Amino acid sequence: MEQGAMQVIRDDGSLDPQLDPGVPIEQVVALHKAMVRTRVIDHRLQTIQRQGRVAFHVGSLGEEAAIVGAAAALRDQDWIVPCYREVGALLWRGYPLQRYIDHMYGNAGDPVRGRQMPEHTFSRAHRYLSVSAPIGTQIPHAVGLAMAAKLRGLDECAAVFFGDGATSSNGFHAAMNFAGVYQAPVLFLCRNNGYAISLPADRQTAARTMAEKAVAYRVPASRVDGNDVLAVWRAVREGVRRASEGGGPTFLELMTYRLGGHSTSDDPRIYRSQEEVEKWKEADPIPRLRRHLEQRGAWGHDLDTDWLAVCEAEVKECVSRAEAKPPSALADLFTDVYAQQPWHLREQQERCLAGSRATSEETEP
Repeated sequence: MEQGAMQVIRDDGSLDPQLDPGVPIEQVVALHKAMVRTRVIDHRLQTIQRQGRVAFHVGSLGEEAAIVGAAAALRDQDWIVPCYREVGALLWRGYPLQRYIDHMYGNAGDPVRGRQMPEHTFSRAHRYLSVSAPIGTQIPHAVGLAMAAKLRGLDECAAVFFGDGATSSNGFHAAMNFAGVYQAPVLFLCRNNGYAISLPADRQTAARTMAEKAVAYRVPASRVDGNDVLAVWRAVREGVRRASEGGGPTFLELMTYRLGGHSTSDDPRIYRSQEEVEKWKEADPIPRLRRHLEQRGAWGHDLDTDWLAVCEAEVKECVSRAEAKPPSALADLFTDVYAQQPWHLREQQERCLAGSRATSEETEP
């Protein structure tokens, strides 16, 4: 564990009794199952991307506790503003896996209608904003969302995820300053996984920690063991309480490690050693939580085997269904832009649907 980071689950699986947040055992089991499910989905999507069946994937291998633990500690009315690695948080809220897999294929079932690259999903019903790929741009979005709730007198907060590299972005500093001045009910969740793609954290900032960047903006900040799901849960729940009671923003530096590549377009062997990766595997959040559950008699080998089989069968079925669906319709290029379609866009749509790429079904009146 990183020096000075709050830890609840010790390395041997036991709990620190002074920091135990008292999460019911049933929910702890649910957290473990959600983390395992997320990892199974990651492995499957990485495989089919390598086979050329989807174009791109961003996984969360090794960071599941920071993502799922934070989502679980939020309330139903709170908003999640993702970076691009947090689909586990969306799935925790009940988003259908089939819909996510359809999006990865950009098929007719894709809520984004095939108009975005993979991993850019969203769900208003689950209070999960659309992914914003440029570094740090989602952070001001979250502050704006939180301020809108505050001005309307709503008991809601916004939790925004971002990586350590985003703390060097313009959007980060503008958002932190605004949130500190106006006491926006927002949680800044920095997943410090050690690398801004290939750039080590100590080469992209001179700050000793990411959390100390919050001091200048008078935003309460702390460092948390991001591979400890109960520590993440405790810290986020405290931030939610502060926001709900009018105490303003919270900054949490979730210390974790990206065990895989930044994305399927990345080869991490170029910029880090295998010895470093193997060392961090010892802090893998899933086996760590499993040890805790086994100590409490709530998990075991048979349950583990059965749950893995369930998750693998589920994602395999979703992939099969996604590959059987047709691509998004060409006409979808022209929807969701204007409330009333202007003449020039209508003219472009007519020309497009009369072109050589249109199918016979799309050209029929």
